[in-house]
Parts: sequence; structure tokens; C-alpha cells
Amino acid sequence: MSAVIPPEHPDDRPAEEPGTGRRRWWRRERVVEPVLPEGWRTGPAWQELNGRRNRLRTVRTVFVLALVSGVALVVVRPALLLDRLPGHHADASPLPAETARPDAAPAARSGLPDRAHPFRGSPAERWASGADAIVLPEAKAVGGMSKADVALALRLTKEFLVGTNLDPAVLRGGQPTAAMALLDPKAPDTLPELRRALRDPDEKHNPLNLVTRFDPDEVAPAGDVVRVRGRMTFGAGKRGEVRVHADYTFVYPLVRAGGDGSVTRTIVRRDVKASLMDPARWLVTRGKLNLGWYYSEVGNSACKVYDGYYHPEFEDGPHSGDPAEGPAVDPYDRHRSLGVPADGSCGTVTRT
Repeated sequence: MSAVIPPEHPDDRPAEEPGTGRRRWWRRERVVEPVLPEGWRTGPAWQELNGRRNRLRTVRTVFVLALVSGVALVVVRPALLLDRLPGHHADASPLPAETARPDAAPAARSGLPDRAHPFRGSPAERWASGADAIVLPEAKAVGGMSKADVALALRLTKEFLVGTNLDPAVLRGGQPTAAMALLDPKAPDTLPELRRALRDPDEKHNPLNLVTRFDPDEVAPAGDVVRVRGRMTFGAGKRGEVRVHADYTFVYPLVRAGGDGSVTRTIVRRDVKASLMDPARWLVTRGKLNLGWYYSEVGNSACKVYDGYYHPEFEDGPHSGDPAEGPAVDPYDRHRSLGVPADGSCGTVTRT
């Protein structure tokens, strides 16, 4: 039920093995105890009745005062009520930007997603959204490249990530034209291979190595929000080169084409190294990116389907693609390095 995308460059592959799969949900039902009425054949004497009415009047006054106080408190601090609703978490504040590799996977969260709350039950509830989540580090001169050159390299890398993973038209199956325009046409392989993969995808030529796309006849985005988590760093390469390393996870909530039914999520992680090089020293096009290596991992997409689209599965739908044979992996676990199984198999995810 998952598809793991092989890296473009074979060097320096980490040992971890990614994979994807389906999560099974559970729900606890609340039991309501019956309220038994007082006996209707008996009643208090009239001496007791007057005292009881006074006591009832006092209890009613206390109840009304408590109710008014409670409503006022909830108005002032709504979290006191919202934190106790099913699927709501006391800690729902946005996370600060990621600046280093996390020490562990994010904690589990409960709840089922729906159209109004497509990230419920996911760590991405607390992640930032869209392009704003890709925060650029402060530029400085490195490797014989000026501060302005480094700033340009960072900006171009962000634009490439946005154009290949966040552009609404591309997500709906379109061509990543804007992102492709950022790549160096003098690079001998990247652009020709990407054009070939988009035109006629197969196992060897797979556009999903770099581009996130869904079949518009099959699924549609559940809203306009994509949650994003990751970081970008840079350093000196060879003389006249700045290298940018971007590692981001994108979480896409989806519904079936037509918009009806349940919500599912596909999680895509991109680990990309790009370079901006000095044309006075290198045979490159000024102001264009050169891609070094790139890894990809996807959670919740059919195994070994090479038609140029991700194919997410739904809890209430049938399985598609080859069966998952690899190990179980948490797609939200950003503390592990990204890699691919040596045998090319795909596994299952522990959550979506």
C-alpha cells in the first residue's frame, strides 16, 4: 500500500528502510446510566413539603450561579472546554521552526480526520502550512560565493520545493513548469530525464522522484492546506559553489474525486541537495540550480505503480498495487535518516 521512491544518486544511502501502509482506528463508546424516577404512589407530608421547597429553591440558586460562572469562564478561557472534546488536544499550539534533526518521532495523537479537520490525529496538526513553513536560514558568504549568491541559492531551492510539492495545479496532475525553469539547462541529465519521466513514466523514469502529483480522476485535495515540516541548511562546496541541503516532509489530506466520503492522508518526505555555482569557474548557467542527489519517501501510496501519480488508499476502500512486504515505518519520524531498501521493496506505515 506504499510506494518508496528510489534515489537519483546511489551514494551515501542511510540504513533505514522506509515504507507505507494503513492505520486501523478504534473508538470508545460512552455508557449512559439510566435515571430512575421517584415512587409515584407516595409523597411527603405537607410539613416536609414547605421545607423541601425552600431547600430546592436554594439548590436551584446555587446551580444557576455555578452555571453562569462556568459559562463566563469558558468564554474567557475556551480551551477549558475544547481540551475535553473528542479529538482535541490541550497542546495544539504551532511548533517552532525546525532547526536541527529531532531526537525522536513525534508523540501519537488521537482522533479521526474529516473535511473540517483533515489533520486531526496527525502530528501535522501542529505544523506550519504551505510555503511559509519553509523558513530560510540567514545567508552569509561561503566557498567564494557572496552573501547575495547564497541568498539566491536558498531562495531558488525554496521555489523549487514549492513548485514541485505545493503548487495546486501540479498536485492535481499538472506539469511543474515553474520549477523546471529554475534548473540549469546545461546540466546533462536532470531536465531531460524529468521531461522524459513526465511524458512517459515508468519504473526507471519516475517523475515522483522529484514531483508530488495525484491523479485528478481518483482523488482531490481536502481543502487548500498542506502541512510542512523540515529545515534548510547550506555550506561551501568546491571553490565557487554553495551547496544547499533541504529536508522536508509534506502532509496532503485527500478525498475521493467528487469530494464525498472519508479523508485520507499521504505523507511525502523530500531530501534534496542543490548547488548554485559561479559561471566564471564552472560550465553552468548563471542563476540556475544544479541538483546533486535527492531521496524521496512516501507514506500511503500504492506499491510499485509507475504511472506518474501517487495513489493513496482509504480506510473504507480496497487495496491497490502490490502487497507491502517491507518493515513498518513511522512517516512522521524525522529523526531517522532517509534511505531506500536495497531490494526496492516497500513496507507499511504505522500511521497516516
